[in-house]
Amino acid sequence: MENVAEYYCACCGEVNSTWVDLSQGFTQSYIEDCQVCCRPNTLYVTVDEESLTVNITTDFLE
Repeated sequence: MENVAEYYCACCGEVNSTWVDLSQGFTQSYIEDCQVCCRPNTLYVTVDEESLTVNITTDFLE
């Protein structure tokens, strides 16, 4: 199952949308480029097991 979620770029602060594959677990991390500034972000994804609410925090990948 997939879900769309938003995150803020750790570099430029702009909002981005991403697909989160819920079948990959309730805790995930991966690298994705910002859709605005093209800088890489490390995304830390957590999914609430009951409500399936997705939360994403980011770090700038230097």
